[in-house]
Amino acid sequence: MKKSLLFSAMATALLISGCDDNKSSTSSEPSSKKTSVTTTHAQVKQENLTELYQQATKILFGKRALSATLYGLSESDVGSYYSNQMENFNPEKESALRAELKQLSEKITNAPLTSTLQADKDTQLVMASLTRYFAGHPKFSIGYIDTWMGMSPFIVNQINGPLITIPRYMQSDQKISNEKDAQDYIERLAQFDQLITSIEAKLAADVAQNWIPPKVTLTGAIRYLEGFISSEPANHPLVTAFVEKINKIENLSQVQKQQYISQAVKTVKDVVYPAYQSVTKTTQNLMSKARKESGIWAQPNGAEYYQDAIRQLGDSDLTADNIHDLGLSEVKRISEQMNEILIAQGYKTGTVGQRMVSLNEESRFLYADSDTGRAELLKDLNGYISEISQKMTGLFKTKPSYKVEVRAFAVEVQDGAPGGEYTPPSVDGSKPGIYWINLRDMKANPKFSLKTLTYHEANPGHHWQIALNMEQDELPFLRRIAPYNAYTEGWALYSEQVAEEMGLYKDDPFGNLGRLQAELFRAVRLVVDTGLHHKRWTREEAIQYMADKLGSAESDVIAEIERYMTWPGQALGYKLGMLKILSLRKYAKEILGDKFDLASFHDLVLLGGAVPMTVLERNVNAWIETQK
Repeated sequence: MKKSLLFSAMATALLISGCDDNKSSTSSEPSSKKTSVTTTHAQVKQENLTELYQQATKILFGKRALSATLYGLSESDVGSYYSNQMENFNPEKESALRAELKQLSEKITNAPLTSTLQADKDTQLVMASLTRYFAGHPKFSIGYIDTWMGMSPFIVNQINGPLITIPRYMQSDQKISNEKDAQDYIERLAQFDQLITSIEAKLAADVAQNWIPPKVTLTGAIRYLEGFISSEPANHPLVTAFVEKINKIENLSQVQKQQYISQAVKTVKDVVYPAYQSVTKTTQNLMSKARKESGIWAQPNGAEYYQDAIRQLGDSDLTADNIHDLGLSEVKRISEQMNEILIAQGYKTGTVGQRMVSLNEESRFLYADSDTGRAELLKDLNGYISEISQKMTGLFKTKPSYKVEVRAFAVEVQDGAPGGEYTPPSVDGSKPGIYWINLRDMKANPKFSLKTLTYHEANPGHHWQIALNMEQDELPFLRRIAPYNAYTEGWALYSEQVAEEMGLYKDDPFGNLGRLQAELFRAVRLVVDTGLHHKRWTREEAIQYMADKLGSAESDVIAEIERYMTWPGQALGYKLGMLKILSLRKYAKEILGDKFDLASFHDLVLLGGAVPMTVLERNVNAWIETQK
């Protein structure tokens, strides 16, 4: 695995500021004995922190066994054998997890650090921040802890949560390469009744606090839940994925394979389906109490929850009003750029959104709504990844070794899923990073938009950043997967602009129009997210605003607005993060002039791992000093 180049940069910065890291070098002078004692003491203190960092991984993934499967963690990483374990969201267990993480965050914050390296200081700060992030807001016991977005407010919804992610992780990420693996998989299937009992208990505890999802969120959840168990058990993805994997095991006889397959089918039929039928009924019964309001403001202390979401997911101290105004300003600026391109291409009548709607109806920009059309689309996405990966050499020094693969969302989840999504590779590289594409509505995937989506989700966006982060094996594991929303989504949106700067839209005005539409999309998010959760917009007002400004397919707009209703604040990270990275780049260029090297800047941003923006800014400033 690659080691972070940032560490050497930080060491240089410390030398410039008069901090000498070479005191522990070998010497025959008598003073070397004293230095040795000091170094030993520092090592003891550092080991204590290291133990706390290891505890963080074990505490979180010990309670999130399927997420451990997603990342391919070892038994020692988690602290126990987990491949046959299921997660438990019982309110008492969820409360205990949060309390343990909060206490650990305080321990990390207060632990003595004798190292003078800025990299070690960063790790302590980031690990304290991450454990607080996963602990959730101390005043809110609602929702559940997600290993990607920290505290997620609604455990039953249409887009994420254990009812959706756990089956997906089992299908896509659970390895079945021997007989024990097959047994583990079936053991997990047999625990779905316990899993869903715990989810129902958590949902009931939230409802008892008057924390109830919007009616639209529950409607989408019911649609997913009913679709999940609509096929015959033998044809369910939990079974078909198992069949595909077990058939590749060479040292199992056909009789043995069939026995395990029969067990899987029976367990899905007798355990999984009844469990999902139960939670479907529970959710249906909740509909009469579901909120008509669309925003988090309507929940108990919702305004306080949203401001914390702005801090955690937007990485910002701005008020919701500030962010709303920023969004309006960015919408105006980007729309003007799009208008210029549209006029130049002969599209002169109507608003930008109306003209984008008309573009979206032109057959030359659409893939056929058929298996052939979907196959052609996937082929083109792989081509875009190949093309940009070859052209990135001059602007990106360090290349990740993890591979990326394009896959379509499964039919049973596509209605609630976003247009595109990325899931990381396993630590050992046995599973690639996956760029998921939503093919529910082929009109939602016009050809002029797909380059940009690919650069965002794959290279140089999410896959490039997350894969490089995971390869920093000198970092604590939680730092290697740090899900800082403004950093990760800000980088991915920044990547879209870098692709344009690389010339990938040269002689492709419609592709560049798609890029600007994607950036406009993120600016609109600032407006509608704050509109829904702070200004008390209705779902319909938010849909109307987004549709008018973007000209996107109606199915996409509806899915997006309902996503923001479920994930307050998450949509803010894209534009806020991008603007911060661009401002840091601009500042570095102004200070360094001809000494500024974009490839080195990209390594600096990426190889330090995902961090809060305050840490990134400090690191950039230190790097500027070394370049001087």
